[in-house]
Amino acid sequence: MRLVGLLHGRGSTAGTTVGSAHDTGAEAPAHPPITRETPVTCGFPTAPIVGLDTVPSPEPTPDGRADQARAHEAAAEVLADRGDWRRAYHHMKAAVSLVRDEQTLPAGVPDQLRVEVDRLRRERAEAREQSRRDSLTATWNRRYLDERLGTLREGSAGSSACVALADVDHFKEVNDTHGHALGDEVLRRLVDLMSEDLPEDGFCARYGGEEFALVLPGADPAEAVRVCEEARARVDAHPWHEIAEDLRVTVSVGVACLGDATRPGSPGLDAADALLYVAKRAGRNAVAYRDGADGEVRLAGAASGRRGIAAAARRAFPSA
Repeated sequence: MRLVGLLHGRGSTAGTTVGSAHDTGAEAPAHPPITRETPVTCGFPTAPIVGLDTVPSPEPTPDGRADQARAHEAAAEVLADRGDWRRAYHHMKAAVSLVRDEQTLPAGVPDQLRVEVDRLRRERAEAREQSRRDSLTATWNRRYLDERLGTLREGSAGSSACVALADVDHFKEVNDTHGHALGDEVLRRLVDLMSEDLPEDGFCARYGGEEFALVLPGADPAEAVRVCEEARARVDAHPWHEIAEDLRVTVSVGVACLGDATRPGSPGLDAADALLYVAKRAGRNAVAYRDGADGEVRLAGAASGRRGIAAAARRAFPSA
């Protein structure tokens, strides 16, 4: 992206002027043909940007012209790194205007600069996604989870959204018995199993350690319970003996809805965490939820007939 090579041998003494110090967002006007006698203007505001080593020089000398071009190029790099692609592109156009000569400058240079800005945009997008991925399981991480939940809470008034917390039962024993390498493989397979057959826009995220979140935008409570019970059953039925002969893995799950303040407990993750505690206390390998019809805490599917659910619910929701 450097333009220094384009400046070599330039002998023009044309001056360069800089516009207002405030960016108005206006589009840059078309540049007239540049001659050795024509002063070059960038055509849009270019206030100095903190972090640049140089600032545009007002001196109408070849060196001043080169300084202008280098400053605009540096500005474009800074703005592109910040994601301000429109201003970055205008700075690159200004840099080209300062050094172009239709008789000597290859016509493809502006396209090359646009390609470079596009490359920077892609690299930044990739880095942004990597910062939101869990390095072990490749699923989303807590940072992404918090961002999405914040967005869903803001829009929860007009639509439903549910979240579940799932914890691997007795995972410490898996690590202690079979080693951490096998434990890591269990977590990776667990993500694959829990991510199957999620509704549109649903996703799995690693909440921390051996705990994962299932986020189900647009799902009503009954659908959310069904999805989570099916995920629990897939984990229970998976042939874990393929990894280790005596290995068995199950999960306990708590399901709650976002933005629902009419039920006891905090909405969202806090309520799901309390219901996860109920599932654990009621024997594990179960999905706990609060029935919307009567407000009672229940277990889904095969665990629905277990005893002790009421006592576990009282401990999890003492003020209910």
